[in-house]
Amino acid sequence: MHPDDLERSTKQRQAGLERGEPFESEYRLVGKDGRYRWFLVRYNPLRDQEGHVVRWYATATDIDDRKRREERTQNENLVLREEIERSSMFEEIVGSSEGLRQVLTQVSKVAPTDSTVLILGETGTGKELIARAIHNLSKRSTRAFIGVNCTAIPPALVTSELFGHEKGSFTGAFQRRLGRFESADGGTIFLDEVGELPSETQVALLRVLQEREFERVGGSQTVQVDVRVLAATNTDLSAAVAEGTFRQDLFYRLNVFPIRIPALRERVDDISLLVEYLIDRYAQAVGKKFRNIDKGTLDLFQTYDWPGNVRELQNVIERAVILSDGETFSVDETWLTPVTPKTAASSVPLVANLIDHEREMIETALREAEGLISGPTGAASKLGIPRQTLESKIRKLGINRHRFKTS
Repeated sequence: MHPDDLERSTKQRQAGLERGEPFESEYRLVGKDGRYRWFLVRYNPLRDQEGHVVRWYATATDIDDRKRREERTQNENLVLREEIERSSMFEEIVGSSEGLRQVLTQVSKVAPTDSTVLILGETGTGKELIARAIHNLSKRSTRAFIGVNCTAIPPALVTSELFGHEKGSFTGAFQRRLGRFESADGGTIFLDEVGELPSETQVALLRVLQEREFERVGGSQTVQVDVRVLAATNTDLSAAVAEGTFRQDLFYRLNVFPIRIPALRERVDDISLLVEYLIDRYAQAVGKKFRNIDKGTLDLFQTYDWPGNVRELQNVIERAVILSDGETFSVDETWLTPVTPKTAASSVPLVANLIDHEREMIETALREAEGLISGPTGAASKLGIPRQTLESKIRKLGINRHRFKTS
């Protein structure tokens, strides 16, 4: 019997035997292959002529498939509640610019397949929206869509979050927990900001992409899944590969079908449509009605650089809807004051000074550590930064760490 079921089933059986009435219990039993399966065990008493129980009969029915469906449904419902509570960027893809049309053409072609997709774009461009569109147009649309923001999970817990853990596998693991990949079985998993995954999680993800299987944290049993992987990043993964912070083989596995989402400043033709859509959305929410959009406001929207892309536009319009009075929508132009770049004459010396200062700090730490980078006495520990970060900076600055080693 599975250790997690032993205490519960023993109490149930003892109570049932004392009552002397038929009863049933569900628990996991291990088979010859070493795998646990769920069984429904029904207990029935055999009585003599005086009504005394002289023997018990037990029949076991394999219900493993049913239990796993129930677990998957329970996890899908949990994720669904999380998604409902979290407001999405907007309900529909709005725009008709050439750049957006090219993206939607790519979506329509890749969606019916099971190919892995890497969605590239700046923060706030709507990468999750595109991922949902791919899922909704795929043959997996009736199954779960599980979104995971890799930057929102502490690095030490990412592997457990994605692949689950067994009871007692680490402090605080009071019971077995299914990971996001098991919850997405048969459906789609979306890994946002995949470039931030720790190295050990990258190895596990590569195994899933290659072999469709993994092991829970603290477990030895292989779990097989049928999941389509969609990933997104706002960073240059090829540069991360060159710096050694992202696995090259994983990059090739993810980069099967790349889709680049244009920034909002590249979709100026879509801004007026987006503005009208978002004004109507937020006005309905607060019970307001706008008949006109201030021309100066629209011109400001179309000339602004939008570093936060559609998400920034959404936030500005929501705030303006709340504050605007009357039937004309407008915004305070000071909200969108662009940051004036410093002249080259003033910025270059500053950058040079910063680089020189950074080089001096690294060389000092290397000198004190006698060229050692990692470990408690290494330069990375002295500087308070990860080893990979320090190695990347050493390469960029062209520092020869070997000259600091003692003979």
